[in-house]
Amino acid sequence: MTLAIILFALTYVLLLALPKMRAYIALASAAIFVLTGILPVSKLFGAVDWNVLMMIAGTMGVVYLFIESKMPSLLADVIIRKLPNIKWVVIVLALFAGIISAFVDNVATVLMVVPVALDICKKLRISPVKSVIAIAISSNLQGAATLVGDTTSILLGGYANLNFLDFFVYRGKPGMFFIVQISAITATLVLLWIFRKDTAKVDIQGGTVVEDYFPSYMLVGMVLGLIIASFIPNTPSTINGIICMGGLLIAVVRELLKKNINLVTGVFKEIDYFTLLLLGGLFIVIAGISEAGVVDLLSRTIISFSGDNLFVVYTIIVWASVLFSAFIDNIPYIATMLPVVTGMAVILGIDPTILYFGLLSGATLGGNITPIGASANITALGILRKEGHETKAWDFMRISVPFTLSAVMVGYVLIWLIWS
Repeated sequence: MTLAIILFALTYVLLLALPKMRAYIALASAAIFVLTGILPVSKLFGAVDWNVLMMIAGTMGVVYLFIESKMPSLLADVIIRKLPNIKWVVIVLALFAGIISAFVDNVATVLMVVPVALDICKKLRISPVKSVIAIAISSNLQGAATLVGDTTSILLGGYANLNFLDFFVYRGKPGMFFIVQISAITATLVLLWIFRKDTAKVDIQGGTVVEDYFPSYMLVGMVLGLIIASFIPNTPSTINGIICMGGLLIAVVRELLKKNINLVTGVFKEIDYFTLLLLGGLFIVIAGISEAGVVDLLSRTIISFSGDNLFVVYTIIVWASVLFSAFIDNIPYIATMLPVVTGMAVILGIDPTILYFGLLSGATLGGNITPIGASANITALGILRKEGHETKAWDFMRISVPFTLSAVMVGYVLIWLIWS
C-alpha cells in the first residue's frame, strides 16, 4: 500500500506539473503498477473501461462532421435574427451553447458558437471578451446534463452503469438533466444582470448555407440509439460505446464512398487520442490503488473526518470537488474519486447516487471558476488571444464566480433534497 500511495501521489504531482505530458505520465505510471505486481496482469484488461473510451472517440468523430456541415452556425443565425440587442444575443448564444453542450463535447461547442459571437461583436465594434466567457462557462454547465455531454458524465455513466435516460429520470426521481436546467436558469439570471447595460442593436447580413444534413441526422440518430438501448434489457456493458462507434463508422464509410478523403482524415485527426490514452492509463492506475487498498483507506479517512454524517460527507464531496476542479483537470479527479465515493457509500451503508451526483455537479461546474479550470475555458481564451484580446484572470472570474457559485448552490440543494 505504501508503494501504491507514493506512486499515485507522484503521478498526480506530475500530471499537475506537466499538463502536456499527462497521457504519457499516466501510461508510465500504469506500467509501473503492473510491473511491480501491485495490479496483477490478469486484471489489466478489465481495469480499462472500454465503453467510456469508445463513447468518447465515436462522439468526437461525429461531432467533427456536424461542425463541418455548418449546421450549428445556421441555427445560430436563425436565433440571432429574432433578437433585439446584444444583451439578448449573448444570453441566447450562451443558452444555445448550453443546449449543444448537453449532447456535444464542451470544447467542440465553444469552437462552434464563439466564432458567431466574434462576428457579431466585430460588426458592432464592441469587445467580445464578456460574450465569449459567457459562452464558455455556459457550455461547461450543461456538460453534466446528459450521458454524452462531457467526459465526466461519460465516466460516471460507465462506472455506475447509467444509461442515457437515467440522466433524465433515475429510479423514479429527477436526474441530473433537470437539476442542471434549474441551475442554468439561476445562472442565466446572473448573466442577465452582468449584461444589463449591453443594449446595442444587432443587424446581421447574409447567412450560413448547409450543404449536407447527414451529420445532423447521424448525431440525432446516435442520441436516439442511446435512448433505445436504455429500454433493452441485458445489453452488453459496452452498448453505449458500440452505438457511438457504430455511428462514426457509418459516417466515415459514407464520406469514403463520396471520396471526401480530406474530411475522413479530419475526422481521425479530431479524435483526442491524448485524452483517450490519459484515461486508459488512469483506469489502470486507479485499479492499482484500489487493489492495494488505498481507495478504501481514503474512503474511511473522509468518513472518519465527517463523523459518519451523510450531510457532512455530501457537503465535503461537492465543495471539495468545486475547489479542486477550479485548478486541476476534472477528468483525472472524477476518475479517481468515483471508486472513493463508492467506498464511502458502502461504509455508510447507503445508496451512492447522492454522492455520485454531488461529485459530478461539483467537479463539472467547479472548472468554471478559473480560466484554467476547464478545457473549454482555455480554448475560448485562446481564441480571444488570437483575435488580439488578452483576458486577465479577474476579467474572467468576475463573470465566472457568481455564475458558478449560483449554479453549484442550486444543484447542491436540489441533489440533497431529491436524493438524501
